[in-house]
Amino acid sequence: MRREAASPDIDEAASLVGADLGAPAGRVLDFARATQGETRMREAVAGRANVQDTNELISYYADLEKLEAGALWTVANKIEPWFPQSTSAPVLWRYRDLREHVLRSLELVTAEKAGRRVIYLANPNRRDVSAAVGWLYTGLQVMQPGEVASSHQHSASALRFIMEGEGAYTVVDGHKMTLKENDFVLTPNGSWHEHGVAADGTPCIWQDGLDIPLMNALEANFFTVHPKLNQEVAYPVDDSTSTYGAPGLTPSRGTWAKPYSPLLKYEWAPTYEALQRYAKATAGSPFDGVMMDYVNPVTGGPVMQTIGASMQLLRPGERTKAHRHTGSFIYQAARGSGYSIIGGKRFDWQAKDIFCVPSWALHEHVNASQSEDACLFAFNDLPVMRALGLYREEAFGDNGGHQLAS
Repeated sequence: MRREAASPDIDEAASLVGADLGAPAGRVLDFARATQGETRMREAVAGRANVQDTNELISYYADLEKLEAGALWTVANKIEPWFPQSTSAPVLWRYRDLREHVLRSLELVTAEKAGRRVIYLANPNRRDVSAAVGWLYTGLQVMQPGEVASSHQHSASALRFIMEGEGAYTVVDGHKMTLKENDFVLTPNGSWHEHGVAADGTPCIWQDGLDIPLMNALEANFFTVHPKLNQEVAYPVDDSTSTYGAPGLTPSRGTWAKPYSPLLKYEWAPTYEALQRYAKATAGSPFDGVMMDYVNPVTGGPVMQTIGASMQLLRPGERTKAHRHTGSFIYQAARGSGYSIIGGKRFDWQAKDIFCVPSWALHEHVNASQSEDACLFAFNDLPVMRALGLYREEAFGDNGGHQLAS
């Protein structure tokens, strides 16, 4: 492929997906600049826009702009790319670097004044929408023993993954759940929810995950504070787990009809045990190792309508092959250490580190230990991709399925 001039957006997307851009062989990209400084992309390929600027056309474009209009051929190749061009960069956030800053916020701002005392993780190319990758948001929330955040509800779907501390709990629509390290809890869209730490607990940190950027992009985001600031606990503590947490079993007279999972807390111990059992029965995926999805026990589908989640186990020394897919992922290393190669760049991680994989970026994972397994928790926007018929996956065929890492 010959490129006569460079575009930062196109160059970045190309670096994320590897050498094979999926465009017709021999296409020519020509970037012509209008007088306003706007970049237009031309392609010498049948069926694609390839109009060269003239003084008359530039004047014509200016007349259209005054009418809040424009000529499609000036933007068609950009807004309808040959392949997904994520503006997100792959990023690794090291917990050891963030932890002291997260804890310092306890001294600087109260939970009451902050609403939620969270240090959010910003993708350098998505700061304008406060996204960690694509249309997903994540951050690290910290609370002191005895603190209770106000109850609220919002359009965004949300989750929590507990990182450290004792005594954390969440209340969702009157269901109270006690939380331990590596537990995964849902706070679905539209539900009243609040978080706190028991008075006899310790400072607790957990990862928040939401699709706030997506809700704002759809211009459908609402936020409401509970009229009493806090809700009443209306059910026995941990009743969600007691009712729906048994593998393969649901209440015979269950009446759950909400569009998200009635199992609001997924505990770490049975999750890890399930992965270990599954590892004895399968070779696993060449791309993801031994991977299991968190599911709605009533429907078998994703835990929430717009966010999915998974946990995967990498055996000692395991190296997966590279692949790419539509949909964005945010990972946290729940156990062990290793590295991932994303878009040709190596990211070394250890327990509690967080990293992201942009949509259509080639990625593969490696367990650095020869004796211990490693586990990666992840949440994603695949329910949206699949519901809209947009999910697509592709294996990397070169170099034995492995990228050359920089």
